[in-house]
Amino acid sequence: MKKIGVALFSAVAVIVALVGCDGLSSEPTYTGLSLEAFNYTPYNLDRFVIKDKYGNKGSGGGDLPPGSGEGRLSCCYELKGTEFEVEWEAYDADIASRDLYAPIKKIRSTTKVNISPTKIEGGSGTRILGLHFYPDGHIEPEFRSDLGGSRFNYGAINYQIVTKYGQRINPGEQLNSAEVFRRTARLAGQGWIKYRLTDDADLEQYVYFTLLVSKNFDGHPQVKKILEDTKGKPGAFAVAMKNLPPRVIAEIKAMPSSDSKGK
Repeated sequence: MKKIGVALFSAVAVIVALVGCDGLSSEPTYTGLSLEAFNYTPYNLDRFVIKDKYGNKGSGGGDLPPGSGEGRLSCCYELKGTEFEVEWEAYDADIASRDLYAPIKKIRSTTKVNISPTKIEGGSGTRILGLHFYPDGHIEPEFRSDLGGSRFNYGAINYQIVTKYGQRINPGEQLNSAEVFRRTARLAGQGWIKYRLTDDADLEQYVYFTLLVSKNFDGHPQVKKILEDTKGKPGAFAVAMKNLPPRVIAEIKAMPSSDSKGK
């Protein structure tokens, strides 16, 4: 019996040596992992580092402007567990562009991320962890196998705004094209923060009404009702706003601006 016990202990020791600690751990381990960031914030995402509690980490970024990140990967990393921490740096490109010689003021944040145990397949370049950086600063992780997956299309929204309304949104061309785009991205981001709008048409209407009708358009009773009735129905907000009667549009335009309230 003693010999059997020694043999059994030796066999277990050999297995542990071969598979390592992870082989007997309940924590999921992801190897050969690529990282992809999706930047929905109004800032340029300069860099991010994701860390687990075992000392593993992966990094990415690289000056991603608002709405970008799709198709850009960093590889290859190992991460373990379900609880992670993302340290990230961003900066306001509008402020940076005012003085090209001044040091860039970085916005530094640390965000906790939880990832449920997930079985992923494929090889290098297809084992992808996408990190979606939202306008309010929270991060949503997503395992995927391709280079797409953006949830906001700021470029398409800005194209429609510029094409349809031209100089009305930029009188006297006071802003350059990059500044116009970033303004669109900021306003679209606010549409998500306030009302969780993600549909391109919905966000286009939100930007349009904010820029060309009234900054406080969503304070009008009929708009409030539309926002409530169309919650969770992508595209419905845009349809309803386009069908507002001229009388209501006039009422919205006559609403006092936030700057004049309380004066």
